[in-house]
Amino acid sequence: MASKQTPGRQPEPGDLVIVSRAASVQFGEGQGFTFRITAVDKGITYDGWAWLTGYVLNDKHEAVTRREIFVLISGLKRLIPKGSK
Repeated sequence: MASKQTPGRQPEPGDLVIVSRAASVQFGEGQGFTFRITAVDKGITYDGWAWLTGYVLNDKHEAVTRREIFVLISGLKRLIPKGSK
């Protein structure tokens, strides 16, 4: 799977993203982690930020931990399956 940064695009349930320091300083160690979004909170937050609920995935893309995270949307890198645009 390839990844690309998607500034301005709102995250949606079902998206696979890489969460790293670019999304929040709290994720500053290592290469980040793969996260499958299951819900996006519609509440008002700081401009460009969002609360996401979902699962941290392992290297086989299996869910290992459920989390709720607060991230800078433009710092997320969306994973795109090969052959998709």
